[in-house]
Amino acid sequence: MRLFIIISVFIITLQSCSVKYSLTGASISPETTSFQVNYFQNNAPLIEPGIERDFTNKLTDLLINQTSLELVKSNGNLVYEGEIIEYRISPTTATADNRAAQNRLTVAINVRFFDVNDPDSDFEKRFSFYYDYPASVQLIGSQKDTALEEIFDRITQDVFNDSLAKW
Repeated sequence: MRLFIIISVFIITLQSCSVKYSLTGASISPETTSFQVNYFQNNAPLIEPGIERDFTNKLTDLLINQTSLELVKSNGNLVYEGEIIEYRISPTTATADNRAAQNRLTVAINVRFFDVNDPDSDFEKRFSFYYDYPASVQLIGSQKDTALEEIFDRITQDVFNDSLAKW
């Protein structure tokens, strides 16, 4: 009987909370029903064609898959926008004869997040990640796709965590 009372109180407490929780760790207010992801422009000094589209789609897909929010084209309760500000390849390690042994692709994205229902959550922040690869390999084709996939997975998850999971 005592266990029944404890469980009942726990369930009633959970149901009375004003914040929705999900298995992904997102805490979204009940009045938040939609989100929009504006197109991320590529303003990096070194332009890699198509990455702005790929990043925008990756962030949109993550939000669709990890929330129950509706994707809208305008007037979303949550708004994500920004630009790609860095796409850089640089050597990270050298051989004995001063040649690059390993290169690093770094991508940085400036993100602006707006929450209509909670303006205190709004932010503008730079997110970046990198991918290391052997200098003997050219960053083209599937190698480039793998690099960008890993970088965008990390950056979009960081954006999600900062905007909705508050980690």
